[in-house]
Amino acid sequence: METPHVLVAADKFKGSLTAVQVAERVTAGLRRVVPGARVETLPVADGGDGTVAAAVAAGFERREARVTGPLGTPVTAAYAVRDTTAVVEMAEASGLQHLPAGEFAPLTATTYGSGELLAAALDAGARTIVFGVGGSATTDGGAGMLSALGARLLDGGGKPVGAGGAALAELAEADLTGLDPRLADIDLILASDVDNPLTGPKGAPEVYGRQKGATEDDIAVLDAALVHYASVLGPETAGLPGAGAAGGIGYGALVALGARFRPGIEVMLDVLGFAPALARATLVVTGEGSLDEQTLHGKAPAGVAAAARTAGVETVAVCGRLALPPEALVRAGISRAYALTDLEPDPAVCMAQAGPLLERAAEAIARDFLS
Repeated sequence: METPHVLVAADKFKGSLTAVQVAERVTAGLRRVVPGARVETLPVADGGDGTVAAAVAAGFERREARVTGPLGTPVTAAYAVRDTTAVVEMAEASGLQHLPAGEFAPLTATTYGSGELLAAALDAGARTIVFGVGGSATTDGGAGMLSALGARLLDGGGKPVGAGGAALAELAEADLTGLDPRLADIDLILASDVDNPLTGPKGAPEVYGRQKGATEDDIAVLDAALVHYASVLGPETAGLPGAGAAGGIGYGALVALGARFRPGIEVMLDVLGFAPALARATLVVTGEGSLDEQTLHGKAPAGVAAAARTAGVETVAVCGRLALPPEALVRAGISRAYALTDLEPDPAVCMAQAGPLLERAAEAIARDFLS
């Protein structure tokens, strides 16, 4: 029997383990049962938080920049560069992680720092920028980002509109002539795991506003403000897939920066070099913290499993919590899932002990599929 070659291509277990740590724990568990197994790790992400870390693990160089956080105060944000390709994660500049515990600013949080982070990537010589969007604290349609890159968004008195989504109700003029000219000469890829439009019942405020602290009244204010914003910049773009990503930053990138939308996991698999790694594999292990209905709609494990199935390589998954029936897993290309809650039913203990439990799950994979 040929020596098995396992490719571990899993996302983070949010709140417990990074994607790199998941790969390390799975590797340890597999080798405990089959010491001679060849294990290759390729931590993955779908464009949301953790995307820069996945790129760095794949050989990109980590860079940092001081930028404006979602509340207007400075934060340190990381991005990744390899040759002339940069991976920029908007959550690094404008994400929920930059808000103090329990503090939200749904009406005023800004994406200005995301624009500054894109400018830093341009300064680093990037000709292709993968712009991963997700995990945002903002619902400003990317207005802050555009302002940071040279756009002038003015009210009826000719003054810049305020920060955040609510202020866009006062927008009278959008002057894009001052946008950084380098943007015209690059390939800007909007990488997201959601394809929502900007506004309406499936739009950014209605679907994602509550997780950013928005009340029902706030959601109505934001939706109306974004409808008005789009009427000034270009209403036809507002309905495009991805326009509603990350509080509408997708719309700003699509309408003004010449971005093109691609599902985040597809982009990241290309950037990370998944295809050649898959060609060497006899089994793929993927996963994320919760395997649920959302997983099937563009999350990393579904993208990994789909690519592996096309290549004829079997895939199994690890997860903290499993909320999918076996038939749904099989339809997604996953032969079997190993949940940590099967080993430790108490969720709090499960999260606290995720590393050791994941090693035990990997031992079971090795017994079931490798030995």
